[in-house]
Amino acid sequence: MSDKKRILIVEDEVAILRATSDRLTDEDYEMIEAKDGKAGLDLALKEHPDLILLDILMPKMDGVQVMKKLREDSWGKSVPVILLTKLDLDDQKLREIVQYGAAYYLVKRDW
Repeated sequence: MSDKKRILIVEDEVAILRATSDRLTDEDYEMIEAKDGKAGLDLALKEHPDLILLDILMPKMDGVQVMKKLREDSWGKSVPVILLTKLDLDDQKLREIVQYGAAYYLVKRDW
């Protein structure tokens, strides 16, 4: 088994997905990728990554739904999640998802 930390990135914007995944691979992390919330949740519950980078606005299942489902799972209750978002701090959806225990959030427009 690899000693590399595993990071799941759940992001529907391919350019951001690729750039983030490539950069973290260069830093010696093992990357797992999903392009929508449903696939991301399924991979998280199956693969148990060390960290999840989670977009909020996505097709099939948004980040709020993913966080709710993760936090209902015994493993998912404690996995650290960093949110990736274009939302403003005062956006209701961002406030809603933060209540589920996101470790941090990054505003994508600042990248």
